[in-house]
Amino acid sequence: MKHFALSSKLVLVLLIVAVAFVGCSKKEESTPSSPVGNNEGILLSAANPQVRAVMAIQDKHTQRLMADPEVVGTATGMTTDGKPAILILLKSDLKKYEMPASIEGVPVIVEVSGPIKAMKGSGGVSHTARQTRPIQLGTSGGNAYDLANGYCCSGTLGALVTSGSTQYVLSNSHVLAHDIIASAGDPDVAQIGDPIDQPGLIDVNCQAIPNDYVAYLSTLSSLSPARNVDCAMGEVIAGKVRTDGAILEVGTISATTIAPAVNVAVKKSGRTTGLTRSAISGINASVTVGYDKECNGATFNVSYTGQILIKNLRSKFLNSGDSGSLMVQDVTTNPKAVGLLYAGSSTIAVANPIDDVLNYLHVTMVGQ
Repeated sequence: MKHFALSSKLVLVLLIVAVAFVGCSKKEESTPSSPVGNNEGILLSAANPQVRAVMAIQDKHTQRLMADPEVVGTATGMTTDGKPAILILLKSDLKKYEMPASIEGVPVIVEVSGPIKAMKGSGGVSHTARQTRPIQLGTSGGNAYDLANGYCCSGTLGALVTSGSTQYVLSNSHVLAHDIIASAGDPDVAQIGDPIDQPGLIDVNCQAIPNDYVAYLSTLSSLSPARNVDCAMGEVIAGKVRTDGAILEVGTISATTIAPAVNVAVKKSGRTTGLTRSAISGINASVTVGYDKECNGATFNVSYTGQILIKNLRSKFLNSGDSGSLMVQDVTTNPKAVGLLYAGSSTIAVANPIDDVLNYLHVTMVGQ
């Protein structure tokens, strides 16, 4: 999720950009940073032949299911007794009881997720304050020129990646390269070399402050079904970002990654909700995500396949402004990256598998 603010005032508007999921609540009861159980330790990954068989059936029926405008996504998930299942996500409960109980003998789980949207857009370590340089990641940031229609937009600077000897800040396309159209009120668009700031515009009353710049944009928008990722990066300005890639409240991560599996415990560090924990609820997800073409601008949808779904009850794991957060294993030392978070609703969050992101950008994780 990316966050946007009214430029004439310090008003934060929670904008969730990419899937049809919207998360609205901020801090609610209990402690979202407390560990999450693993449902008796049952994990389902694509390495399991039974899971692959269910994924194939899910893929076979996804186009038909999503032809219904009430269906915003499908995935392969798990029943309460640990069996692979097809997960159907609905915009509302209008057709909840019209969904099948099973498909080709595979049980179906129906969840009213609401529309899924990209999470562009508030968290004790502050993830919104200006950090002493060199900064850690998992913090407020974005394109320093991301203003339009009387608003400014920002999200989360998620992680550090590298290509050769050059290091880059990794986040979402809709955080770092958000402005993709020229409009009457905002004729400019995102360009290679645009400054990336920390904190983001929404946390400095929409002011572009040169002393806040930490990187320069290196890639443009990836928002296309053909690319199937929501990612962008900016080349680090020397001395502005920690070279070990440390993330606030997470620390240094592993340089290697891990494939997602249903029920795996995960955590993330983001601008709005800070350090939060949850568990993967679905893999191989097909979803439709809602974006805007510039800050508070015209909207459009992008469809994705092969995505990761994460439990996000009452938006306690991911909320507006957390877009761009890196999702890692919920372990204490050098956790491995699992996905790049970019969208959600008040019940689920959505992430690109991290290996898809790294392959698209031709980079590797910085870590130990």
